[in-house]
Amino acid sequence: MKAIRIAAVSTMLIAAVVFATFSLAGPAVRQYGPFASTSPDSGTCGPPWANDTFDRHFKANTTRNPDGTYTVIEEFKKGSFVTFAGPSPGACDGHPFNGNTVGAGLTGKMDGSFTIIVGSSGTFDPNATCPAVCTTASFIAAVYGTADYDIPTFLFHYNANKNGDWKNASTDRGGNHGDITGGP
Repeated sequence: MKAIRIAAVSTMLIAAVVFATFSLAGPAVRQYGPFASTSPDSGTCGPPWANDTFDRHFKANTTRNPDGTYTVIEEFKKGSFVTFAGPSPGACDGHPFNGNTVGAGLTGKMDGSFTIIVGSSGTFDPNATCPAVCTTASFIAAVYGTADYDIPTFLFHYNANKNGDWKNASTDRGGNHGDITGGP
């Protein structure tokens, strides 16, 4: 009888550990991408300072967060950029403005990520695919419907070797830092 009680208690403990492990595992995530993409890149002064080329990847929660929203991580990988002539990406960051410029045709590498919060009006569609031109907005519309979304956290890193490094980041990721200046 004692052996049966020990076995029963052991089985219940194992079941509780397994249940707790799966309960704490977090929401299920579906991955999409890569999607070859290009995008103009605005600096701190407003107008585009470069054109970026990169592969877009999405890690999309398939289940809601406790507050009814969804979380999506969008990653920008294998990126490069080519500059336009004008204000540097960090020229208008801070006061007084530094007035730095960048020449046309400077090249470099970039990568980054967004943390996207999709509003509770969205619903995950397991059969959705991103359109041929897959942007952040078109991905959210295709996968979650006409939901609103916000990008509270972002971090991008740009490197142009001797022309500098630029970190474009939300305050929770340390904020902007550095600059890319000069010409090719």
